[in-house]
Amino acid sequence: MDYQRSAAWACQQVQGYRRDPEGWRSCKRTNEVAVSWRPSTEFNGRLYKGEGIIPAKLEDVYKCIVPEANGLRAKWDENVKELEVIERIGDNILIVRTTTPSAFMKIISPRDFLDVVLIQRDDDGSITIAATNAEHPRCPPQPNFVRGLNYPCGCICIPVPREAHKTQLLSFFQSDLGGNLPQSVVESFFPSSIQNFFNNLAKAVVKLPA
Repeated sequence: MDYQRSAAWACQQVQGYRRDPEGWRSCKRTNEVAVSWRPSTEFNGRLYKGEGIIPAKLEDVYKCIVPEANGLRAKWDENVKELEVIERIGDNILIVRTTTPSAFMKIISPRDFLDVVLIQRDDDGSITIAATNAEHPRCPPQPNFVRGLNYPCGCICIPVPREAHKTQLLSFFQSDLGGNLPQSVVESFFPSSIQNFFNNLAKAVVKLPA
């Protein structure tokens, strides 16, 4: 598998979602986050977008969401049980396995996802973390988990002009959870999950050492 090409393609797609305002339909809005969706062009499901302002410096937000072994993400993100870096490819590409706990009153059983992840610092000062599903010989599907598939997804941390202690965050999710889940369950789960992601992240960044 050409991991570099897959990672570059995922990043290109995610940045394209950022630039394209067309077709988004609002499905949840709070003071912290606005969640919207549109039909995915990658699979028979939905592409979700979360956008909000996190009251923290960009680098602190990045520290909390970057996928790394023994990192912060598994400590605050309720949808991440364990995060394992299977392989590093160059300076900015990772193969990452993520396991998730059961969710939605245990209607959704534990999942695992295997992704190629690219981390890119952009000219405007933002940081893009983009991912898409991958295969790796050291990480076949595991017993006791349903192997889900992430299509181009990720987060973009964007500096807020003249407000160094605020970061605009865009998150994009489009996941085939696998199994035989009713579509209504999936469509109820993701907007609430994205809302919780933003809420829990905002709580996590304030606990970082100054």
